[in-house]
Amino acid sequence: MGSTKKMANIAKDLTAGTVGGAAQLIVGHPFDTIKVKLQSQPAPLPGQLPKYSGAIDAAKQTVASEGLKGLYKGMGAPLATVAAFNAVLFTVRGQMEALLRSEPGAPLTVGQQAVCGAGAGVAVSFLACPTELIKCRLQAQSALADSASSSGAVKYKGPMDVARHVLKSEGGLRGLFKGLVPTLAREVPGNAAAFGVYQAFKQYFAGGPDTSNLGSGSLLVAGGLAGASFWLAVYPTDVVKSVIQIHDYRNPKYSGTIDAFKKIYGSEGIKGLYRGFGPAMVRSVPANAACFLAYEETVLLHINAHQSSNQKAELRWRMKKFYYDSSSRELQQHGLSCIFSFSESE
Repeated sequence: MGSTKKMANIAKDLTAGTVGGAAQLIVGHPFDTIKVKLQSQPAPLPGQLPKYSGAIDAAKQTVASEGLKGLYKGMGAPLATVAAFNAVLFTVRGQMEALLRSEPGAPLTVGQQAVCGAGAGVAVSFLACPTELIKCRLQAQSALADSASSSGAVKYKGPMDVARHVLKSEGGLRGLFKGLVPTLAREVPGNAAAFGVYQAFKQYFAGGPDTSNLGSGSLLVAGGLAGASFWLAVYPTDVVKSVIQIHDYRNPKYSGTIDAFKKIYGSEGIKGLYRGFGPAMVRSVPANAACFLAYEETVLLHINAHQSSNQKAELRWRMKKFYYDSSSRELQQHGLSCIFSFSESE
């Protein structure tokens, strides 16, 4: 019975996480494309202007040269893995919640939710790293096209082409995990912040630890603020991750995470570590609001369906019991009448 309930909880988190991830991706991917373009554009030479003057300019140039589909470039890789990514994220979080609860159904503290988010971040990093590498390379192609360092650079036709090239020319499977260290450094504290903030605002809106009766509006606000807290906590790490994943394998510009951080800060100052921060924040609020609301609503549907099936099973059991009891009474009455008839005949 316990294993059946555990599998039902895992199935609930898998389904809800997938739905939430799809909602997040559809809402947020165009903003993510602009973010990566700004992060990956080469630093301009003295006296020259950067390729993009800001987020609006990047969006205008992208649409002008590639059409609206340019804003969704690189979406294939995360779309193909969104089910696995969010299933792992929310399932690991759900299992950690179960471990930390004093008893089934007991609410967790904000700190405990942050621990659950951190643990989920570790697990999901191993899916996020290769997916992000493929996505970033496709998104950054046009931003790097005019730079001197891009002469002879590989032009990718799509996600599978990126994967094939990396596996063949960049060290096999290890090449797909380039940037794993900054990915971990982003996902672990980022998800700790996001799930902790989400729980904190849910409890604030509910006026206590019981958040089961919160409406959609409160969940949207809590989810949006959770997404914003993710990027506020880790944005420079995301910049480092992106530049490491897109740089030339044959002529690497950075020897590692620390080296990338030092060189970006040394050449561009603190603003270099926050390139693309505006679109990232604009994306994070609606995308994560949609993700958390879709997750919560799917969980609620699952719970209602589970309760409905339990009620149906109980009703069937009661009906069987009723018919059994009725049949037993009829048999008993029939047996007694036979005995009386037999006695009278004697």
